[in-house]
Amino acid sequence: MKVASTQGGGSPTLFTTDRGTYVVQGCKVPGLTDHVEIPQRLLKHLEDGTFIGAELVDSGRGGFTLAGRPVTDPQALSQMDIPGHETCVEVPKDKEVWFGGSAAG
Repeated sequence: MKVASTQGGGSPTLFTTDRGTYVVQGCKVPGLTDHVEIPQRLLKHLEDGTFIGAELVDSGRGGFTLAGRPVTDPQALSQMDIPGHETCVEVPKDKEVWFGGSAAG
């Protein structure tokens, strides 16, 4: 899996992959190895017209928790700088669909 950061470094980080998914790097959620917690502001780095294909649950701290497939690929992990209190999961990258016409803005 090849990853490319959409945030420009730092953490938490949102990455796009060559498999049409997002890798989401965020804080570990105690007891849940397939979950991360991210700040709400990270979502502004999504590619236009896409969304994270995972349920976002309000953490009550200005962010969200979400579940995905834990990233274990050594090559992908070598491309990321992950502090000990963080982890990353892979989630679908879905396309926005507007029913009944275009969105009014």
